[in-house]
Amino acid sequence: MWQTSNKNIRVIIVSVTALLLLVFYALFRDNAHLIGKEEATRLLEKSPQLSIYVDEPYIYIKSATFHYKVPSSAIDKELLFKNNRVVEYAQDNTMLFDTLIILMLLSFTFFMLKRTKQQTQNLSQEKLHAHENLNKFDNSIAPLKSTTKFHQIAGIKDVKEEIEEIISFLKEPQKFKSLGIHMPKGVLLVGPPGVGKTLIASAMAGEANVPFFYQSGSSFAQIYVGMGAKRVSELFASASKVAPSIIFIDEIDAVGKKRGVGGNDEREATLNQLLTEMDGFAQNSGVIVIGATNKIEILDDALLRSGRFDRRIFVSLPDVEERKSILELYLKNKKHAIDTKSIAYMTVGFSSATLATLINESALHALRCGKKMIENSDIEAVKDRVFIGKKRVKNFTKKERELESLYQASKAVVASWLEVEFDKVDIISPNLRIHTHEIQSLDELKNQLKVLLAGKVMSQIRYNQSFSNAKEDILEARVLVKKMVDDFAMGSELFGTQKDVTMLLHEANSELEALLSKLSPIIARVQEHLLQEESITYSKTKEYINEIF
Repeated sequence: MWQTSNKNIRVIIVSVTALLLLVFYALFRDNAHLIGKEEATRLLEKSPQLSIYVDEPYIYIKSATFHYKVPSSAIDKELLFKNNRVVEYAQDNTMLFDTLIILMLLSFTFFMLKRTKQQTQNLSQEKLHAHENLNKFDNSIAPLKSTTKFHQIAGIKDVKEEIEEIISFLKEPQKFKSLGIHMPKGVLLVGPPGVGKTLIASAMAGEANVPFFYQSGSSFAQIYVGMGAKRVSELFASASKVAPSIIFIDEIDAVGKKRGVGGNDEREATLNQLLTEMDGFAQNSGVIVIGATNKIEILDDALLRSGRFDRRIFVSLPDVEERKSILELYLKNKKHAIDTKSIAYMTVGFSSATLATLINESALHALRCGKKMIENSDIEAVKDRVFIGKKRVKNFTKKERELESLYQASKAVVASWLEVEFDKVDIISPNLRIHTHEIQSLDELKNQLKVLLAGKVMSQIRYNQSFSNAKEDILEARVLVKKMVDDFAMGSELFGTQKDVTMLLHEANSELEALLSKLSPIIARVQEHLLQEESITYSKTKEYINEIF
Protein backbone atom coordinates (compact mmCIF):
# COMPACT_ATOMS: atom_id res chain seq x y z
CA MET A 1 0.00 0.00 0.00
CA TRP A 2 2.83 2.40 0.84
CA GLN A 3 4.27 1.73 -2.65
CA THR A 4 1.03 2.86 -4.28
CA SER A 5 0.94 5.98 -2.09
CA ASN A 6 4.56 6.88 -2.97
CA LYS A 7 3.87 6.38 -6.65
CA ASN A 8 0.95 8.79 -6.47
CA ILE A 9 3.10 11.38 -4.67
CA ARG A 10 5.82 11.11 -7.32
CA VAL A 11 3.27 11.60 -10.08
CA ILE A 12 1.94 14.73 -8.33
CA ILE A 13 5.47 16.18 -7.87
CA VAL A 14 6.43 15.59 -11.51
CA SER A 15 3.12 17.09 -12.67
CA VAL A 16 3.55 20.25 -10.54
CA THR A 17 7.16 20.68 -11.71
CA ALA A 18 6.14 20.35 -15.36
CA LEU A 19 3.34 22.88 -14.81
CA LEU A 20 5.78 25.41 -13.28
CA LEU A 21 8.18 24.98 -16.19
CA LEU A 22 5.35 25.58 -18.65
CA VAL A 23 4.34 28.75 -16.77
CA PHE A 24 7.92 30.04 -16.80
CA TYR A 25 8.19 29.25 -20.48
CA ALA A 26 4.93 31.07 -21.23
CA LEU A 27 6.02 34.11 -19.24
CA PHE A 28 9.56 34.47 -20.56
CA ARG A 29 9.47 33.12 -24.11
CA ASP A 30 10.27 35.48 -27.00
CA ASN A 31 7.32 35.44 -29.42
CA ALA A 32 8.26 38.54 -31.52
CA HIS A 33 8.57 38.10 -35.31
CA LEU A 34 12.07 38.86 -36.70
CA ILE A 35 12.13 41.48 -39.53
CA GLY A 36 14.88 43.13 -41.62
CA LYS A 37 16.44 46.62 -41.51
CA GLU A 38 14.40 48.09 -44.38
CA GLU A 39 11.02 47.05 -42.96
CA ALA A 40 12.02 48.24 -39.48
CA THR A 41 13.17 51.66 -40.81
CA ARG A 42 9.90 52.06 -42.72
CA LEU A 43 7.84 51.32 -39.59
CA LEU A 44 9.84 53.76 -37.41
CA GLU A 45 9.56 56.59 -39.96
CA LYS A 46 5.86 56.20 -40.83
CA SER A 47 4.41 55.23 -37.44
CA PRO A 48 5.37 57.61 -34.63
CA GLN A 49 2.95 55.88 -32.12
CA LEU A 50 5.07 52.79 -31.55
CA SER A 51 6.33 51.14 -28.37
CA ILE A 52 10.10 50.70 -28.55
CA TYR A 53 11.88 48.32 -26.20
CA VAL A 54 15.61 47.67 -26.30
CA ASP A 55 16.82 44.34 -24.93
CA GLU A 56 20.21 43.47 -26.40
CA PRO A 57 20.84 42.10 -28.95
CA TYR A 58 17.38 43.04 -30.29
CA ILE A 59 15.15 46.10 -30.55
CA TYR A 60 11.48 45.22 -30.09
CA ILE A 61 8.85 47.24 -32.03
CA LYS A 62 5.27 46.76 -30.82
CA SER A 63 1.84 48.19 -31.61
CA ALA A 64 -1.71 47.08 -31.06
CA THR A 65 -1.61 44.89 -34.17
CA PHE A 66 1.97 43.55 -34.43
CA HIS A 67 5.09 42.64 -32.44
CA TYR A 68 8.44 42.64 -34.28
CA LYS A 69 12.11 42.49 -33.40
CA VAL A 70 15.16 43.59 -35.34
CA PRO A 71 18.92 43.28 -34.54
CA SER A 72 19.98 46.45 -32.67
CA SER A 73 23.10 46.88 -34.85
CA ALA A 74 20.92 47.37 -37.93
CA ILE A 75 19.05 50.46 -36.68
CA ASP A 76 20.33 54.01 -36.36
CA LYS A 77 19.84 55.06 -32.73
CA GLU A 78 18.79 58.61 -33.82
CA LEU A 79 15.87 57.11 -35.70
CA LEU A 80 14.63 55.51 -32.46
CA PHE A 81 14.25 58.89 -30.72
CA LYS A 82 12.72 60.68 -33.70
CA ASN A 83 9.49 62.62 -32.93
CA ASN A 84 10.40 62.52 -29.21
CA ARG A 85 9.57 58.82 -29.08
CA VAL A 86 9.97 57.12 -25.66
CA VAL A 87 12.43 54.22 -25.71
CA GLU A 88 12.64 51.71 -22.85
CA TYR A 89 15.75 49.74 -22.00
CA ALA A 90 15.66 46.31 -20.33
CA GLN A 91 17.44 45.83 -17.03
CA ASP A 92 19.88 42.95 -16.68
CA ASN A 93 17.92 40.44 -14.50
CA THR A 94 19.65 37.34 -15.81
CA MET A 95 21.47 36.73 -12.54
CA LEU A 96 18.28 37.04 -10.49
CA PHE A 97 16.42 34.64 -12.77
CA ASP A 98 19.26 32.09 -12.70
CA THR A 99 19.38 32.33 -8.90
CA LEU A 100 15.64 31.56 -8.65
CA ILE A 101 15.99 28.51 -10.90
CA ILE A 102 18.91 27.18 -8.83
CA LEU A 103 16.96 27.66 -5.58
CA MET A 104 13.98 25.79 -7.01
CA LEU A 105 16.12 22.87 -8.12
CA LEU A 106 17.88 22.70 -4.75
CA SER A 107 14.54 22.77 -2.89
CA PHE A 108 13.13 20.02 -5.09
CA THR A 109 16.26 17.87 -4.63
CA PHE A 110 16.19 18.34 -0.84
CA PHE A 111 12.51 17.38 -0.71
CA MET A 112 13.04 14.19 -2.77
CA LEU A 113 16.03 13.14 -0.64
CA LYS A 114 14.04 13.62 2.56
CA ARG A 115 11.10 11.73 1.09
CA THR A 116 13.28 8.82 -0.03
CA LYS A 117 14.89 8.60 3.41
CA GLN A 118 11.46 8.46 5.09
CA GLN A 119 10.30 5.73 2.69
CA THR A 120 13.42 3.70 3.42
CA GLN A 121 12.81 3.96 7.16
CA ASN A 122 9.15 2.93 6.74
CA LEU A 123 10.14 -0.03 4.58
CA SER A 124 12.69 -1.17 7.16
CA GLN A 125 10.10 -0.97 9.95
CA GLU A 126 7.52 -2.91 7.90
CA LYS A 127 10.06 -5.62 7.06
CA LEU A 128 10.96 -5.84 10.73
CA HIS A 129 7.29 -6.28 11.68
CA ALA A 130 6.86 -8.83 8.89
CA HIS A 131 9.80 -10.89 10.20
CA GLU A 132 8.42 -10.65 13.74
CA ASN A 133 5.01 -11.87 12.54
CA LEU A 134 6.66 -14.63 10.54
CA ASN A 135 8.60 -15.78 13.60
CA LYS A 136 5.37 -15.81 15.60
CA PHE A 137 3.73 -17.91 12.87
CA ASP A 138 6.67 -20.29 12.75
CA ASN A 139 6.24 -20.87 16.49
CA SER A 140 2.46 -21.25 16.12
CA ILE A 141 2.63 -24.10 13.57
CA ALA A 142 3.96 -26.49 16.17
CA PRO A 143 1.43 -29.34 16.57
CA LEU A 144 -0.90 -29.35 19.55
CA LYS A 145 -1.80 -32.39 21.60
CA SER A 146 -5.58 -32.40 21.92
CA THR A 147 -7.09 -33.94 25.04
CA THR A 148 -10.70 -33.27 24.02
CA LYS A 149 -12.91 -36.32 23.57
CA PHE A 150 -16.38 -36.67 22.10
CA HIS A 151 -17.90 -37.70 25.41
CA GLN A 152 -17.04 -34.17 26.58
CA ILE A 153 -19.19 -32.63 23.85
CA ALA A 154 -22.98 -32.82 23.87
CA GLY A 155 -25.54 -32.10 21.19
CA ILE A 156 -23.63 -33.33 18.11
CA LYS A 157 -24.87 -36.89 17.72
CA ASP A 158 -25.35 -36.63 13.94
CA VAL A 159 -21.90 -35.11 13.48
CA LYS A 160 -20.24 -37.91 15.46
CA GLU A 161 -21.69 -40.50 13.09
CA GLU A 162 -20.38 -38.54 10.07
CA ILE A 163 -16.77 -38.43 11.25
CA GLU A 164 -16.35 -41.86 12.87
CA GLU A 165 -14.88 -43.22 9.62
CA ILE A 166 -12.29 -40.46 9.47
CA ILE A 167 -11.24 -41.12 13.05
CA SER A 168 -10.91 -44.83 12.27
CA PHE A 169 -8.72 -44.00 9.28
CA LEU A 170 -6.45 -41.81 11.40
CA LYS A 171 -6.18 -44.54 14.01
CA GLU A 172 -5.59 -47.42 11.60
CA PRO A 173 -4.53 -46.05 8.19
CA GLN A 174 -2.99 -49.40 7.07
CA LYS A 175 -6.35 -51.13 7.44
CA PHE A 176 -7.91 -48.77 4.88
CA LYS A 177 -4.88 -48.79 2.56
CA SER A 178 -4.89 -52.61 2.42
CA LEU A 179 -8.47 -52.55 1.12
CA GLY A 180 -7.75 -49.75 -1.37
CA ILE A 181 -10.14 -47.35 0.39
CA HIS A 182 -9.53 -43.65 -0.15
CA MET A 183 -10.52 -41.29 2.63
CA PRO A 184 -11.53 -37.69 1.96
CA LYS A 185 -8.68 -35.18 1.86
CA GLY A 186 -10.76 -32.47 3.43
CA VAL A 187 -13.80 -32.05 5.66
CA LEU A 188 -15.74 -28.78 5.72
CA LEU A 189 -17.73 -28.02 8.87
CA VAL A 190 -20.54 -25.61 8.05
CA GLY A 191 -22.76 -23.99 10.65
CA PRO A 192 -23.67 -20.81 12.50
CA PRO A 193 -21.29 -19.32 15.10
CA GLY A 194 -21.12 -21.02 18.47
CA VAL A 195 -22.21 -24.54 17.49
CA GLY A 196 -18.80 -26.05 18.36
CA LYS A 197 -17.02 -26.49 15.02
CA THR A 198 -13.57 -25.87 16.54
CA LEU A 199 -14.35 -28.19 19.44
CA ILE A 200 -15.41 -30.94 17.02
CA ALA A 201 -12.10 -30.70 15.11
CA SER A 202 -10.17 -30.79 18.36
CA ALA A 203 -12.15 -33.83 19.52
CA MET A 204 -11.35 -35.62 16.25
CA ALA A 205 -7.64 -35.16 16.93
CA GLY A 206 -8.12 -36.21 20.56
CA GLU A 207 -10.03 -39.37 19.69
CA ALA A 208 -7.54 -40.37 16.98
CA ASN A 209 -4.58 -39.34 19.17
CA VAL A 210 -2.84 -37.49 16.32
CA PRO A 211 -1.09 -34.08 16.14
CA PHE A 212 -3.46 -31.14 15.71
CA PHE A 213 -2.48 -28.01 13.76
CA TYR A 214 -4.81 -25.07 14.39
CA GLN A 215 -4.76 -21.91 12.26
CA SER A 216 -7.27 -19.12 11.69
CA GLY A 217 -7.94 -18.13 8.08
CA SER A 218 -7.12 -14.52 8.91
CA SER A 219 -3.59 -15.51 10.04
CA PHE A 220 -2.68 -16.09 6.37
CA ALA A 221 -3.60 -12.56 5.30
CA GLN A 222 -0.42 -10.51 4.82
CA ILE A 223 0.50 -7.15 3.29
CA TYR A 224 3.27 -8.68 1.13
CA VAL A 225 2.35 -10.91 -1.79
CA GLY A 226 3.78 -14.37 -1.22
CA MET A 227 3.94 -14.32 2.58
CA GLY A 228 0.53 -15.97 3.02
CA ALA A 229 1.36 -18.62 0.42
CA LYS A 230 4.64 -19.33 2.23
CA ARG A 231 2.77 -19.83 5.50
CA VAL A 232 0.39 -22.30 3.85
CA SER A 233 3.33 -24.24 2.42
CA GLU A 234 5.10 -24.38 5.80
CA LEU A 235 1.91 -25.47 7.56
CA PHE A 236 1.34 -28.41 5.21
CA ALA A 237 5.02 -29.37 5.30
CA SER A 238 4.94 -29.49 9.11
CA ALA A 239 1.77 -31.60 9.11
CA SER A 240 3.23 -34.06 6.59
CA LYS A 241 6.30 -34.66 8.77
CA VAL A 242 4.19 -35.95 11.67
CA ALA A 243 1.41 -37.68 9.66
CA PRO A 244 -1.15 -38.94 10.43
CA SER A 245 -2.29 -35.48 11.57
CA ILE A 246 -5.11 -32.95 11.33
CA ILE A 247 -4.90 -29.41 9.95
CA PHE A 248 -7.78 -27.26 11.14
CA ILE A 249 -8.36 -23.89 9.41
CA ASP A 250 -10.97 -21.89 11.29
CA GLU A 251 -12.94 -19.20 9.42
CA ILE A 252 -11.57 -20.49 6.12
CA ASP A 253 -13.75 -17.98 4.26
CA ALA A 254 -11.19 -15.29 5.25
CA VAL A 255 -8.74 -16.83 2.77
CA GLY A 256 -11.05 -18.92 0.55
CA LYS A 257 -13.43 -16.30 -0.86
CA LYS A 258 -14.43 -16.48 -4.50
CA ARG A 259 -11.83 -15.07 -6.86
CA GLY A 260 -12.85 -12.37 -9.30
CA VAL A 261 -12.43 -8.80 -10.50
CA GLY A 262 -11.11 -6.52 -7.78
CA GLY A 263 -9.75 -9.42 -5.71
CA ASN A 264 -6.80 -9.07 -3.39
CA ASP A 265 -3.57 -10.36 -4.97
CA GLU A 266 -2.17 -11.65 -1.68
CA ARG A 267 -5.37 -13.49 -0.72
CA GLU A 268 -5.66 -15.06 -4.19
CA ALA A 269 -2.02 -16.15 -4.09
CA THR A 270 -2.63 -17.73 -0.68
CA LEU A 271 -5.78 -19.48 -1.92
CA ASN A 272 -3.93 -20.81 -4.98
CA GLN A 273 -1.22 -22.22 -2.70
CA LEU A 274 -3.86 -23.88 -0.49
CA LEU A 275 -5.46 -25.49 -3.57
CA THR A 276 -2.04 -26.65 -4.78
CA GLU A 277 -1.15 -28.18 -1.41
CA MET A 278 -4.45 -30.06 -1.20
CA ASP A 279 -3.96 -31.36 -4.75
CA GLY A 280 -0.43 -32.44 -3.88
CA PHE A 281 -1.54 -34.78 -1.09
CA ALA A 282 -1.92 -38.43 -1.87
CA GLN A 283 -5.32 -39.87 -0.99
CA ASN A 284 -3.87 -41.81 1.92
CA SER A 285 -1.14 -39.39 3.01
CA GLY A 286 -2.51 -39.39 6.53
CA VAL A 287 -3.16 -35.63 6.66
CA ILE A 288 -6.79 -34.56 6.97
CA VAL A 289 -7.66 -30.90 6.36
CA ILE A 290 -10.67 -29.60 8.27
CA GLY A 291 -12.15 -26.21 7.44
CA ALA A 292 -14.85 -24.36 9.35
CA THR A 293 -17.13 -21.62 8.04
CA ASN A 294 -20.56 -20.14 8.47
CA LYS A 295 -20.48 -18.62 4.94
CA ILE A 296 -20.16 -21.54 2.55
CA GLU A 297 -21.88 -19.54 -0.20
CA ILE A 298 -18.88 -17.17 -0.55
CA LEU A 299 -16.21 -19.90 -0.80
CA ASP A 300 -14.42 -20.35 -4.11
CA ASP A 301 -15.85 -23.17 -6.23
CA ALA A 302 -12.38 -24.66 -6.75
CA LEU A 303 -12.08 -25.13 -2.99
CA LEU A 304 -15.35 -27.09 -2.82
CA ARG A 305 -14.83 -29.46 -5.71
CA SER A 306 -14.09 -33.17 -5.29
CA GLY A 307 -10.53 -33.98 -4.32
CA ARG A 308 -10.28 -31.09 -1.86
CA PHE A 309 -13.12 -30.72 0.63
CA ASP A 310 -14.81 -33.99 -0.30
CA ARG A 311 -17.09 -34.14 2.71
CA ARG A 312 -19.28 -31.38 4.05
CA ILE A 313 -20.82 -31.67 7.47
CA PHE A 314 -23.57 -29.25 8.43
CA VAL A 315 -23.54 -28.49 12.14
CA SER A 316 -26.92 -27.00 12.95
CA LEU A 317 -28.20 -25.37 16.11
CA PRO A 318 -29.17 -27.97 18.74
CA ASP A 319 -32.77 -29.12 19.00
CA VAL A 320 -34.63 -29.48 22.29
CA GLU A 321 -33.15 -32.89 23.23
CA GLU A 322 -29.64 -31.78 22.29
CA ARG A 323 -30.05 -28.58 24.32
CA LYS A 324 -31.13 -30.69 27.28
CA SER A 325 -28.00 -32.86 27.04
CA ILE A 326 -25.80 -29.73 26.64
CA LEU A 327 -27.36 -28.15 29.73
CA GLU A 328 -26.81 -31.33 31.73
CA LEU A 329 -23.15 -31.38 30.63
CA TYR A 330 -22.55 -27.77 31.67
CA LEU A 331 -24.36 -28.29 34.99
CA LYS A 332 -22.49 -31.50 35.78
CA ASN A 333 -20.08 -29.98 38.32
CA LYS A 334 -22.44 -27.29 39.61
CA LYS A 335 -24.99 -27.49 42.41
CA HIS A 336 -28.40 -26.82 40.94
CA ALA A 337 -32.09 -27.50 41.14
CA ILE A 338 -32.82 -26.86 37.47
CA ASP A 339 -35.38 -28.66 35.33
CA THR A 340 -33.22 -29.02 32.22
CA LYS A 341 -36.19 -30.11 30.08
CA SER A 342 -38.13 -26.91 30.76
CA ILE A 343 -35.04 -24.76 30.21
CA ALA A 344 -34.40 -26.57 26.92
CA TYR A 345 -37.88 -25.56 25.75
CA MET A 346 -37.20 -21.96 26.85
CA THR A 347 -33.97 -21.67 24.84
CA VAL A 348 -35.06 -22.22 21.26
CA GLY A 349 -32.28 -21.13 18.91
CA PHE A 350 -29.50 -21.13 21.52
CA SER A 351 -26.15 -22.50 20.35
CA SER A 352 -23.98 -24.58 22.67
CA ALA A 353 -21.74 -21.54 23.26
CA THR A 354 -24.77 -19.41 24.17
CA LEU A 355 -25.99 -22.10 26.56
CA ALA A 356 -22.55 -22.14 28.23
CA THR A 357 -22.82 -18.37 28.70
CA LEU A 358 -26.35 -18.76 30.03
CA ILE A 359 -25.29 -21.29 32.70
CA ASN A 360 -22.30 -19.18 33.73
CA GLU A 361 -24.40 -16.02 34.04
CA SER A 362 -27.03 -17.96 36.01
CA ALA A 363 -24.35 -19.20 38.44
CA LEU A 364 -23.11 -15.64 38.94
CA HIS A 365 -26.67 -14.44 39.54
CA ALA A 366 -27.23 -17.16 42.16
CA LEU A 367 -23.96 -16.17 43.86
CA ARG A 368 -24.98 -12.49 43.95
CA CYS A 369 -28.31 -13.48 45.51
CA GLY A 370 -26.58 -15.55 48.21
CA LYS A 371 -27.99 -18.87 46.99
CA LYS A 372 -26.23 -22.20 47.47
CA MET A 373 -27.39 -23.64 44.15
CA ILE A 374 -28.61 -22.51 40.74
CA GLU A 375 -32.38 -22.48 40.23
CA ASN A 376 -34.75 -21.98 37.31
CA SER A 377 -35.39 -18.43 38.50
CA ASP A 378 -31.70 -17.61 37.97
CA ILE A 379 -31.92 -18.82 34.36
CA GLU A 380 -35.02 -16.73 33.75
CA ALA A 381 -33.40 -13.68 35.35
CA VAL A 382 -30.38 -13.64 33.02
CA LYS A 383 -31.85 -15.17 29.85
CA ASP A 384 -32.65 -11.82 28.26
CA ARG A 385 -29.27 -10.40 29.29
CA VAL A 386 -27.50 -13.20 27.40
CA PHE A 387 -29.15 -11.97 24.20
CA ILE A 388 -27.79 -8.43 24.63
CA GLY A 389 -24.53 -8.00 22.75
CA LYS A 390 -24.98 -11.27 20.87
CA LYS A 391 -26.35 -11.91 17.43
CA ARG A 392 -30.07 -12.21 17.85
CA VAL A 393 -31.44 -15.73 17.51
CA LYS A 394 -35.02 -16.90 17.30
CA ASN A 395 -36.77 -16.98 20.67
CA PHE A 396 -40.37 -17.77 19.82
CA THR A 397 -43.41 -17.11 21.94
CA LYS A 398 -45.98 -19.92 22.22
CA LYS A 399 -48.07 -18.42 19.41
CA GLU A 400 -45.00 -17.99 17.19
CA ARG A 401 -43.95 -21.61 17.83
CA GLU A 402 -47.38 -22.81 16.68
CA LEU A 403 -47.27 -20.62 13.59
CA GLU A 404 -43.71 -21.62 12.62
CA SER A 405 -44.34 -25.32 13.29
CA LEU A 406 -47.43 -25.21 11.01
CA TYR A 407 -45.40 -23.42 8.34
CA GLN A 408 -42.52 -25.91 8.42
CA ALA A 409 -44.81 -28.95 8.78
CA SER A 410 -46.62 -27.93 5.57
CA LYS A 411 -43.32 -27.70 3.69
CA ALA A 412 -42.13 -31.08 5.03
CA VAL A 413 -45.37 -32.90 4.17
CA VAL A 414 -45.70 -31.40 0.67
CA ALA A 415 -42.02 -32.18 -0.07
CA SER A 416 -42.40 -35.79 1.10
CA TRP A 417 -45.67 -36.24 -0.82
CA LEU A 418 -44.14 -34.88 -4.04
CA GLU A 419 -40.90 -36.92 -3.57
CA VAL A 420 -38.74 -33.80 -3.12
CA GLU A 421 -36.05 -35.18 -0.83
CA PHE A 422 -34.49 -33.12 1.97
CA ASP A 423 -32.30 -33.69 5.04
CA LYS A 424 -34.56 -32.33 7.75
CA VAL A 425 -36.95 -29.51 8.55
CA ASP A 426 -36.80 -27.64 11.84
CA ILE A 427 -38.23 -24.50 13.42
CA ILE A 428 -34.82 -23.25 14.56
CA SER A 429 -33.02 -22.98 11.23
CA PRO A 430 -35.93 -22.91 8.78
CA ASN A 431 -33.88 -23.15 5.55
CA LEU A 432 -34.87 -26.39 3.83
CA ARG A 433 -31.93 -28.08 2.08
CA ILE A 434 -33.53 -29.80 -0.91
CA HIS A 435 -31.62 -32.59 -2.69
CA THR A 436 -31.39 -31.51 -6.33
CA HIS A 437 -29.93 -33.02 -9.50
CA GLU A 438 -27.83 -31.46 -12.26
CA ILE A 439 -30.61 -31.92 -14.83
CA GLN A 440 -34.19 -31.28 -13.67
CA SER A 441 -37.49 -31.56 -15.49
CA LEU A 442 -40.32 -29.02 -15.54
CA ASP A 443 -42.39 -31.19 -13.17
CA GLU A 444 -39.51 -31.48 -10.69
CA LEU A 445 -39.02 -27.72 -10.64
CA LYS A 446 -42.76 -27.15 -10.25
CA ASN A 447 -42.74 -29.49 -7.23
CA GLN A 448 -39.86 -27.54 -5.68
CA LEU A 449 -41.84 -24.33 -6.24
CA LYS A 450 -44.83 -25.85 -4.43
CA VAL A 451 -42.63 -26.81 -1.48
CA LEU A 452 -41.39 -23.21 -1.17
CA LEU A 453 -44.95 -21.85 -1.25
CA ALA A 454 -46.58 -24.56 0.92
CA GLY A 455 -46.00 -22.82 4.27
CA LYS A 456 -47.40 -19.49 3.10
CA VAL A 457 -50.49 -21.04 1.49
CA MET A 458 -51.23 -23.20 4.58
CA SER A 459 -50.87 -20.19 6.91
CA GLN A 460 -53.29 -18.28 4.65
CA ILE A 461 -55.80 -21.17 4.81
CA ARG A 462 -55.54 -21.62 8.60
CA TYR A 463 -55.31 -17.98 9.75
CA ASN A 464 -56.79 -16.20 6.71
CA GLN A 465 -53.77 -13.87 6.52
CA SER A 466 -50.09 -13.87 5.55
CA PHE A 467 -47.07 -13.65 7.87
CA SER A 468 -43.53 -12.30 7.57
CA ASN A 469 -41.86 -15.69 8.18
CA ALA A 470 -42.49 -16.51 4.50
CA LYS A 471 -39.99 -13.87 3.33
CA GLU A 472 -37.01 -16.14 2.54
CA ASP A 473 -39.12 -18.78 0.77
CA ILE A 474 -40.89 -16.12 -1.31
CA LEU A 475 -37.55 -14.71 -2.43
CA GLU A 476 -36.27 -18.20 -3.30
CA ALA A 477 -39.50 -19.02 -5.16
CA ARG A 478 -39.20 -15.81 -7.17
CA VAL A 479 -35.62 -16.68 -8.17
CA LEU A 480 -36.63 -20.25 -9.08
CA VAL A 481 -39.58 -19.27 -11.27
CA LYS A 482 -37.50 -16.60 -13.05
CA LYS A 483 -34.89 -19.24 -13.85
CA MET A 484 -37.58 -21.58 -15.15
CA VAL A 485 -38.90 -18.91 -17.52
CA ASP A 486 -35.78 -16.98 -18.52
CA ASP A 487 -32.94 -19.54 -18.27
CA PHE A 488 -34.71 -22.84 -18.97
CA ALA A 489 -37.39 -21.56 -21.45
CA MET A 490 -40.15 -23.37 -19.55
CA GLY A 491 -42.78 -20.70 -20.22
CA SER A 492 -45.44 -20.67 -22.96
CA GLU A 493 -42.88 -19.32 -25.45
CA LEU A 494 -39.15 -19.65 -26.06
CA PHE A 495 -38.46 -16.23 -24.60
CA GLY A 496 -40.45 -15.99 -21.40
CA THR A 497 -42.49 -13.02 -20.22
CA GLN A 498 -43.82 -11.75 -16.91
CA LYS A 499 -47.11 -13.37 -17.88
CA ASP A 500 -45.41 -16.80 -17.76
CA VAL A 501 -43.99 -16.05 -14.31
CA THR A 502 -47.41 -15.04 -12.99
CA MET A 503 -49.06 -18.08 -14.57
CA LEU A 504 -46.61 -20.54 -12.93
CA LEU A 505 -47.06 -18.94 -9.52
CA HIS A 506 -50.88 -18.93 -9.78
CA GLU A 507 -50.90 -22.53 -11.00
CA ALA A 508 -48.70 -23.66 -8.07
CA ASN A 509 -50.87 -21.72 -5.60
CA SER A 510 -54.18 -23.18 -6.78
CA GLU A 511 -52.83 -26.76 -6.86
CA LEU A 512 -51.41 -26.32 -3.36
CA GLU A 513 -54.76 -25.27 -1.90
CA ALA A 514 -56.34 -28.56 -3.01
CA LEU A 515 -53.30 -30.64 -1.97
CA LEU A 516 -53.01 -29.07 1.51
CA SER A 517 -56.69 -29.72 2.22
CA LYS A 518 -56.13 -33.38 1.38
CA LEU A 519 -52.95 -33.62 3.51
CA SER A 520 -54.32 -31.65 6.48
CA PRO A 521 -54.38 -34.66 8.92
CA ILE A 522 -50.71 -35.46 8.22
CA ILE A 523 -49.71 -31.80 8.59
CA ALA A 524 -51.33 -31.79 12.03
CA ARG A 525 -49.30 -34.88 13.06
CA VAL A 526 -46.04 -33.39 11.77
CA GLN A 527 -46.80 -30.05 13.45
CA GLU A 528 -47.26 -31.83 16.77
CA HIS A 529 -43.94 -33.62 16.22
CA LEU A 530 -42.18 -30.30 15.52
CA LEU A 531 -43.63 -28.71 18.65
CA GLN A 532 -42.14 -31.53 20.69
CA GLU A 533 -38.88 -32.31 18.89
CA GLU A 534 -38.35 -29.09 16.85
CA SER A 535 -37.10 -31.02 13.81
CA ILE A 536 -38.18 -33.85 11.54
CA THR A 537 -36.40 -35.82 8.82
CA TYR A 538 -37.62 -36.79 5.37
CA SER A 539 -37.91 -40.46 6.32
CA LYS A 540 -39.93 -39.71 9.48
CA THR A 541 -42.36 -37.55 7.50
CA LYS A 542 -42.81 -40.40 5.02
CA GLU A 543 -43.65 -42.70 7.93
CA TYR A 544 -46.48 -40.39 9.02
CA ILE A 545 -47.80 -40.29 5.43
CA ASN A 546 -47.71 -44.09 5.12
CA GLU A 547 -49.63 -44.47 8.39
CA ILE A 548 -52.61 -42.51 7.02
CA PHE A 549 -52.50 -43.22 3.27
